[in-house]
Amino acid sequence: MKLLSGNANIPLAQSIADYLDMSLARAKVQRFADNEIFATIDENVRGEDVFVIQSTSYPANDHLMELLIIMDALRRASARRITAVLPYFGYARQDRKTGGRTPISAKLVANLITTAGANRVLTMELHAGQIQGFFDIPTDNLFVTNVMENDIRANYPLKNLMIVSPDVGGVVRARALANRLGADLAIVDKRRERAGESEVMNIIGDVSGRDCILFDDIVDSAGTLCNAADKLTEAGATSVSAYVAHGVLSGKALERVAASSMKEIVVTNSINHSDKASAKLRHVKVAPLIGEAIRRIANEESVSKLFD
Repeated sequence: MKLLSGNANIPLAQSIADYLDMSLARAKVQRFADNEIFATIDENVRGEDVFVIQSTSYPANDHLMELLIIMDALRRASARRITAVLPYFGYARQDRKTGGRTPISAKLVANLITTAGANRVLTMELHAGQIQGFFDIPTDNLFVTNVMENDIRANYPLKNLMIVSPDVGGVVRARALANRLGADLAIVDKRRERAGESEVMNIIGDVSGRDCILFDDIVDSAGTLCNAADKLTEAGATSVSAYVAHGVLSGKALERVAASSMKEIVVTNSINHSDKASAKLRHVKVAPLIGEAIRRIANEESVSKLFD
């Protein structure tokens, strides 16, 4: 088995390698003068089971092309099996036609990854479960519920805890966490006028006097979470925090969080945030989760048993 990383999140890739007591394979991903990407694998991979770790986060197109080119190089170098490890799968929010003459970009990206040479995919907390079916190769989707549960138990009293879904679409995810914690569930009903903007309409559930934790899969501009936090505070919540699988945090997201009534926002390190800092931003590590899944795949063991 060999581990190989693109440039998207080298610290996470190194942490996964440390968990598995391995070294990252030697490889270089470079740019030509016109910004075309070139990849070289600097050690023998013939007959090897290779895991390529690469989040397709900002700049999404660059990181996606890195992944595709690395996998093409591995295929041409006769790697036995190539697994694309995508801690964060970009373009996942474009998972259906939202109007006439619009793309389903998540399916297109799945096709590109398969065509480039991936034999299987390992990803984490997909925006929509049906994206697994967009791939025509085996695909494992890891869940961060147990990671978040452990962090919440370590940092929050459970007595007055309430898990809150920031929209109707995330109810199943939020309910799973609430059940593990033995907590109640509330739902934020919102109306989205246009992409990137949201208006909180109503809170379903009594949050008065409760410590509320918003649980979601992606935070991008943070508008939805900040609006929800302010609305929950107005409804009498004692405190409001947010736990999110993938912290895209584009634009002025952290400024919005800092100005909101939110106590803190906790994200995994699926996306590299070395250029971002905020007193309200905290990370939980997913290298053990991903590393254990890689070990199980390499040994032909069950991945689903991670969540029993």
